[in-house]
Amino acid sequence: MMNADITTHSARDETAFAPITPAQQTAAKVVGALYLIQMALAIFGEAVVRGPLIVRDAAQTAANIRNSEILFRLSLVGDLLIYSSLVVLIWGTYIILKPINKDVALLASFFRLVEQAILSVTTFAGFIALRLLGDAEYLRAIDSAQLQALARAFVGMYGIGLSIGFIFLGLGSAVFSYVWLKSGYIPRAIAHLGIFASLLLSVMTMVTLMFPVVWERIGMAYMMPMGLFEVSLGFWLLIKGLRTPSASTQHAR
Repeated sequence: MMNADITTHSARDETAFAPITPAQQTAAKVVGALYLIQMALAIFGEAVVRGPLIVRDAAQTAANIRNSEILFRLSLVGDLLIYSSLVVLIWGTYIILKPINKDVALLASFFRLVEQAILSVTTFAGFIALRLLGDAEYLRAIDSAQLQALARAFVGMYGIGLSIGFIFLGLGSAVFSYVWLKSGYIPRAIAHLGIFASLLLSVMTMVTLMFPVVWERIGMAYMMPMGLFEVSLGFWLLIKGLRTPSASTQHAR
């Protein structure tokens, strides 16, 4: 019995101190680059394009979208590129963290994949808004004011869909950050920031869905720690890659 325990303990030690593979280092570079690329695309789509176009007034929103239709379509296609790249990012992160804790890394991947499914469907709302504001023959039987109101409603649905997706984003990112912390592959400060920022994103998004007045007062301020975490992790993985865990880091597991 004692020999079996010693053997099991030794096997665990070997796993704990397993060297970082070339596949993990390559995945780290890819994941780091994708964090930065998707962040840039997201800022462009939301802050540069959709933000100025979408206002409370349905008629004005409709006019804005019609006048900048190419830009609006570009932002939606950009969203699809983001979601596609994030699937690769999730896959790469799983490859990196699987040797640390396969089951927990898989749980995080499932949370993030649910997020991607929700956000991909949400993008349909943006394209439906464009269709309602188009010149399709079968829509001419509907009053233009009604079409504008419907289009504005679908744009609003797009925003709600993003919020629901962010809940799963936060949950998946928090679980991944926990495994990052246990791995020792990145500075503990970044991993701790990831856990905090991710949980903050999930909790505050649920709060704003329950109490919209909170969103009106604080806006996107609660998302800033998440942005800082993703940019920090992206640059670290892209420039530094995975660092070999020290003995003290392994003991902290």
